Amino acid sequence: MTADGLALRITAILFPIFAIVAVGYGYGRRHKPEMAVANRLNMDVFVPALVFAAMAGKPFELAAFGPLALAALLVLLGTGAIAWVVAGWLGVAPKTFVPPMMFNNSGNIGLPLAYLAWGEAALPAAVVLFMVENTLHFSLGARLLDPRASLLGLWRVPVVAAALAGLAVALFKVALWPPALVAVKMLGDVSIPLLLFALGVRLTDVSFRDWKVAVSGALLRPVVGMALAWACTAGFGLAGRDAAMLLVFGALPPAVLNFLFAERYRQEPERVASIVLIGNLAALVFLPLALALAL
Repeated sequence: MTADGLALRITAILFPIFAIVAVGYGYGRRHKPEMAVANRLNMDVFVPALVFAAMAGKPFELAAFGPLALAALLVLLGTGAIAWVVAGWLGVAPKTFVPPMMFNNSGNIGLPLAYLAWGEAALPAAVVLFMVENTLHFSLGARLLDPRASLLGLWRVPVVAAALAGLAVALFKVALWPPALVAVKMLGDVSIPLLLFALGVRLTDVSFRDWKVAVSGALLRPVVGMALAWACTAGFGLAGRDAAMLLVFGALPPAVLNFLFAERYRQEPERVASIVLIGNLAALVFLPLALALAL
């Protein structure tokens, strides 16, 4: 592929994502919508429907995704370990800095990006990456912020429950009534545009108060993530689409959920918001770079 062709393909992949985020940002600046209900609906209904349909809607060989899932886990844990050291250098509390570096935006950006870059056939792999990050966030992430946090609620998280149900349907080859599966897919189709729109609305709250720490995080997250993804690709023998998806996974910015966790556990939420939101703005630079290396 020529340089011009690659540039056009990257633009075609990223334009819909950033266009919807921009619409959300513009609407958020003008109308200041309250997104709490929409976000809850998305995480309780639409994203679980997307996850279930991606896993149950086609043959799913769990073992085939084992190396990818393990590699993603090591990328997240390795990024967190390095961020813990860097937090000391920056003079920032590790509980403030480490979670946004470890837990990336595999939902709001990762799922749409995989779909646009590699098509619907890539959704099961994208969902596996999303589930590794999401499960680790609700377990280790909660414990990082509060050592007394209970992990019993993890299995009541709708996304986790939907993934387990979808896995069961796929592994046991349960025949679903096609109209029912179509209905679930239609619900899931709502999730990706709403995730991106909500991210745009959230960006209206960006603060540059802690810009030095935030910019450090905006650089650290994708650079370390991509380096670890490259190392894991070689170590686990990943190739083709899985290797490309892992590299892009490593480049994803911090998850917006980090701010909600910081708010819930009273761990400098304003500083975390700056880290998260400036990190997502930096994705304008690092995601094209990751796609150029991956495609």
